[in-house]
Order: sequence, then structure tokens, then C-alpha cells
Amino acid sequence: MNLEEVEEVVEEAIKDLPEEFISKLDNVGFVVEDWPSKEEFESIKAHPGSLLFGLYRGIPKTKRLSSYSALPDKIIIYAGPILMISKDLEDAKERIKKTVLHEIGHHFGMSDEQLRNRGA
Repeated sequence: MNLEEVEEVVEEAIKDLPEEFISKLDNVGFVVEDWPSKEEFESIKAHPGSLLFGLYRGIPKTKRLSSYSALPDKIIIYAGPILMISKDLEDAKERIKKTVLHEIGHHFGMSDEQLRNRGA
């Protein structure tokens, strides 16, 4: 898969969301990149040797005040790590979709632990 194909899978994952979630994905942009930068990796205090599939940058909806006004939140999907460990095309698509859902969960204020408990 190339980056354009990964972007298509990301768009598909978003379109497959129930309308109640899509309508609340305001002020958030989705980006696909090859690999996380050293700074992005360090910003989340990831363990050395870890793989980072996605990253949410922004203020979760649950932490916003009524006067909230800011640059759009950003969800980054890293194609390199996902494709590197995927067994085949279908496995890659599933991992991409799961990563999109995981990062959207952060947008809605869920922690990594809460998302893991829900299988995301």
C-alpha cells in the first residue's frame, strides 16, 4: 500500500462511523504520514522500540470550555509502522481502521486504558 491507499482506508473508516459520531468530529483533521518524528515519539513518552500507529493532537471534547476556540485538532495515522507489521492487505486495512477509531476515541476524551478495555 502507498500513502494514498492508506488515506482511502482512513476516509472509509470515517465514513463507516455512525452519523452521531461523524457530526461531532468538528474541528479535527486527519493526516497520513510515513513515520512519526523523533519529537512526536518523545512527546508521548513512548518506550524505546515501541511502534506508534497514530497520534491525537488537540484538546479532547471533554476538556473544552464553552468558549473553546483553537486551531483544528489533528489525528495522524502513521502508515510505516502499520504496514511493517501487517501480514497482508486485509490485516493492514483492519489495523488502519482500528487506529483511526482509537485516535477518534482520544478526541472524545477516552484514555488509552479505556480504549484498550473496549478493544480499540
